[in-house]
Amino acid sequence: MKVILNQDVKHLGEEGDVKDVAMGYARNYLFPRNLAVPHNDVTVAHFAGRKAEIEAKKQVKRADAASLKEKLESAKIALVMPAGANGKLYGAVTNQTIADELAKLGYEIERKRIELPGLTFKSVGKYRATIRLYEGALAEIEVIVEAQPENKSESHPPRHERRERRDRDYERNEASVETEEAADEAVAEE
Repeated sequence: MKVILNQDVKHLGEEGDVKDVAMGYARNYLFPRNLAVPHNDVTVAHFAGRKAEIEAKKQVKRADAASLKEKLESAKIALVMPAGANGKLYGAVTNQTIADELAKLGYEIERKRIELPGLTFKSVGKYRATIRLYEGALAEIEVIVEAQPENKSESHPPRHERRERRDRDYERNEASVETEEAADEAVAEE
């Protein structure tokens, strides 16, 4: 079924676009929410009269995308991630990680619009991420992934020290159990 979109519909199109959609999708979702109208002579004529208005809105979106592209390309994202001695990350940097960092900088970018070469970054280094903006506009940002410095004080004690501590704790626990048993016997005798 052919419809003309009244508004921008995510993953479908923009205002004024003619789309071919399933009849159930149009009847149960698009029409009740006034997101689209049926494609017929009357609606085609109506949207032909609004063509200049729709084109002006698209021009504003293009200008916004161009200014956002300049801002994004000047921004650098530095991530500090836990990594091994060889520089391999314990986790991975994904497009969601980049989207979260951009949100901290004040840019609301959907993670689906962020493309990483190889889908994820799995080691320390400098990378380029591509962000798809309005229409064909692309912005490339620099992502620097650094290793998190290891804190020696937080590391586990050597195995033999842990074993000694466990044995000491066990002996204390046994002594307290024996003391409790002796106290219970003394109470029972009285």
